[in-house]
Amino acid sequence: MPEPGMTHGLRGRSPSPGPWRRIAVAGARVQRNVDAPAAHVSHVAMDILPVTLEGRHVRLEPLDLARHWDGLRAVGLEPELWRFTSALVREEADLRRYFEKAIEERDRGSAVPFVTVDRASGRVAGSTRFGSIVTEHRRVEIGWTWLGSEFQRTALNTEAKYLMLRHAFETWGCMRVELKTSSTNLKSQAAMRRLGLVQEGLFRKWMFNDNGTPRDTMWFSCVDDEWPAMKARLEGMLAG
Repeated sequence: MPEPGMTHGLRGRSPSPGPWRRIAVAGARVQRNVDAPAAHVSHVAMDILPVTLEGRHVRLEPLDLARHWDGLRAVGLEPELWRFTSALVREEADLRRYFEKAIEERDRGSAVPFVTVDRASGRVAGSTRFGSIVTEHRRVEIGWTWLGSEFQRTALNTEAKYLMLRHAFETWGCMRVELKTSSTNLKSQAAMRRLGLVQEGLFRKWMFNDNGTPRDTMWFSCVDDEWPAMKARLEGMLAG
């Protein structure tokens, strides 16, 4: 929930007098009364539309199966990619359904799926996604991320996370960004800690995998107060 007395450029109830300070959120000037009681707050709508995010190493293009399918199929059927995921992808038809579901969620406004493109070669390297979007509470998840083995242990994943986090906090004005992984995926957990994300804890039996088995899920996050420091950390990693 937003902090009491917080406005985001739209009209709401006027907060009671008190000590004010001005902060910047997603390019907008925001006033916050640190002593104000809880009040009804309206928000500027998050513009949840397909967008291209581009850096030095990676370009995240809006998913378009007519254009990207051959590239996704070429890198997306390695069994190891799906070892720790909830999705059950064994053959081409499974992979197609995986992306068709992403498109359905995009059309409902709850996801923004990307195709990850290696800028140096112009080839499809994998996929990632904004999902679980809750505009009312300015919350979004980054996940459904995989890269073909050829593109792992490169700058692509770090820069993709940087671009997505920057978009979430600085364009959408998110308050919270979540990332989750299987409790058994120690490699992914180590990567999230390396990026500077906060490990929040283990959610036992959080969901079912597609094969019907229960999954314990480790949660990580970054919140808006932490983003400036994390941004500097990621930019330092990418500059190295």
